[in-house]
Amino acid sequence: MRHLLLFLFAVFPSLFAAAKPNVIFILADDLGIGNVGCYGADNYMTPNIDKLAAEGIRFTHCFTAALCGPSRAMIMTGRYAFRNGSSNQDACTVMPNKELQLGRVFKSAGYKTASIGKWGQLPGEPDESGFDDYLRFNGSGVYRNTKKGKPEEYRINGRELKLGDDEYMPDVMHEQVVKFITKHKDAPFFVYYPMSSVHGDLLPTPDSASGSTDLMADNIAYMDKLVGRLVTELDTLKLRENTLIIFMGDNGTGKGMADRATISGKVLSGMKGTMLECGGLVPMIANWPAKMPAGKVNDDLIDSTDFLVTFAELTGGTLPKDTIFDGHSIAPQLRGEAGTPREWVFNQLAAMWYVRDVKWKLNEKGELFDMSDAPFTEKLVTGDHPARAKLAAALAKLNPAGGIPDSGDGTGRHANKKKKAEEMPVTAMSAEEQERAAKFDKLDKDKVGKLTREYFTTHQSDAAGAGERFDKYDFDKDGLLGRDEFIYRGKTTKQ
Repeated sequence: MRHLLLFLFAVFPSLFAAAKPNVIFILADDLGIGNVGCYGADNYMTPNIDKLAAEGIRFTHCFTAALCGPSRAMIMTGRYAFRNGSSNQDACTVMPNKELQLGRVFKSAGYKTASIGKWGQLPGEPDESGFDDYLRFNGSGVYRNTKKGKPEEYRINGRELKLGDDEYMPDVMHEQVVKFITKHKDAPFFVYYPMSSVHGDLLPTPDSASGSTDLMADNIAYMDKLVGRLVTELDTLKLRENTLIIFMGDNGTGKGMADRATISGKVLSGMKGTMLECGGLVPMIANWPAKMPAGKVNDDLIDSTDFLVTFAELTGGTLPKDTIFDGHSIAPQLRGEAGTPREWVFNQLAAMWYVRDVKWKLNEKGELFDMSDAPFTEKLVTGDHPARAKLAAALAKLNPAGGIPDSGDGTGRHANKKKKAEEMPVTAMSAEEQERAAKFDKLDKDKVGKLTREYFTTHQSDAAGAGERFDKYDFDKDGLLGRDEFIYRGKTTKQ
């Protein structure tokens, strides 16, 4: 019998591969629950994503870190930030390569693997972390060439390429995904697909009407269209039945777009970069026709460390035995079973964190919040309460304060500016520089130390000129304007 099985495996490998699901993990950028139709969004329509939910499972309590880099680090490592050191954006780029296990767990299970999309907030290149095939661009929110004579650069498997003036990066990425799954349709495959959409600065899509005034809606609609096209390709290749699709947002809605990301006419509590509910609460939809019942809504608590251990269980992949992983497998839920839900989730950004169960949230300051009206309001609870002791015990067990300390400036976005200043003495600010500092502080109402290009330009009297100034001042080309960059007109310190 053993020889017969070996013979069949050699001649008909696809018969055995079919037992393992193909997996496509779609990670939308800066897409919160208030941007997705099936979550009740008032101002945005997502029919293809909604259809995935209607034919699969929509999860209502999926949490991740509130910024792109720390969120992706949780997904890639299956570990909390105080363990892997990814508590701020800059720290994510210097994590040890061994932390990145997502591609490796699939490789260990015999999968062909691809990473197609945003990678810049993770260390090294995708092929150094278990991915056979990759496309990556620089920065965030890459859609088209916007500067004459300076095309956007990207890489496919180490080959340096430039985006054509007539090309649209989301379409280029889609074509690469289809090319990969077509090539590997007879073997199990995994695609990590971190999209450009809908990170700012938003540009008109190929479907935008001339003079469109709602680029967020346009970009969400086009992203949704690409999801629909991908599902159609899977149908055409007869891969749909045994392909598990995960669709998820990497953090809450971006600052400039949060006011319109309403549900039932109500503004949500929090947005990208905050430790309020919708900084880390994100849409998460799973669809797997071969195994999953249709039309389910699941209220179990999930955080994004759960994906790694879940995929290891579903595929038979292996993880290092000497590493602590924080994930809790949701493989039973993905098969339509009850599973054993988490009692709480943990979330961290910089030196801020909280642990949250179904009804209560306790943060690093010892503040307890009643979450019964989430995601709209969070009510501070004073005095003793049974929930406080329960959640405090969970935090004590984790001991985030005893892990790798945050190396950043406290916002979760950047490295410690005070430390940099100590390393490079700066003379006193001139009167003009003091005036510019005051202007920045007035613009930076939320005191996060950074301004997006869209926010900056829309708060200037001359939008066109403001855009040019932003590009000039953005010294590190991260798409965000820091206080020092603004004060010193494109330098990080006084020269």
